[in-house]
Amino acid sequence: MSTTPLTASLIDLAARGQLPLHQHMDHATITWISDHRPDLPPTPTPALRPQSKELLAHGGMPTRWWADPRLYTSLHGVRHAMRTAALAAVLAEANGLDDADTTTAILAAAVHDCQRRHDQDDRGHGARGAVWLAANADTVWGHFGLTAMPRRIVQAATAVRLHDIPYEEFEAANKADHARAERITDLVKAADALDRYRLPKLKWWPDSRYVREPAFDQLGELAFDLVLVSEQAYLAGASGPAAVRYALAEKGLV
Repeated sequence: MSTTPLTASLIDLAARGQLPLHQHMDHATITWISDHRPDLPPTPTPALRPQSKELLAHGGMPTRWWADPRLYTSLHGVRHAMRTAALAAVLAEANGLDDADTTTAILAAAVHDCQRRHDQDDRGHGARGAVWLAANADTVWGHFGLTAMPRRIVQAATAVRLHDIPYEEFEAANKADHARAERITDLVKAADALDRYRLPKLKWWPDSRYVREPAFDQLGELAFDLVLVSEQAYLAGASGPAAVRYALAEKGLV
């Protein structure tokens, strides 16, 4: 029988190597995150195109999209999804992506973790997410007021499939798929990595060595603030989507 108290914080559980399958933010952990704010260079105020702002405003995806509804409010739930989509939008501007590629990256980022089964190292959730996205493309694009196009579905699904596979582990098929959706895949992987400030160990926080994105280190302050503000708002009683929208509005992203 576990002797871990039910009230143990994520930082305590992480230190003991006892993180549960389903991990939810708590007051002690967000205080620890705030206290460990890294020395980050200021992020220039991002200027998003109107279409991106509109997509982010629709980012509160429904619970039924998640494979396990318990994950909707967890560390890999809707708040992570919405922040990752916002960071994808910012990275798209930094890289000069056109409207179509930007939209594809935002949508892929929004659903990249929805087929996770738990919050631990769930290898294969990207592949499951890609299959789910392809099967539910009309629903996903329709949620954002868009029409799903075959080429964009393939690109988004590719980014979702590859997001949880380290570059050094790419096999031949992965490399071929990556080549067909390189910019979108690299951007989604980087956006996902930027949101790691929510995790309860410093060694799990963002590290540019694992991504292929020149603007990665420039966005650390923005990524940290989005985590801190939205998680504090959530713990204060806001819904997950409302908490992230508040943080996005504070940063001028919606």
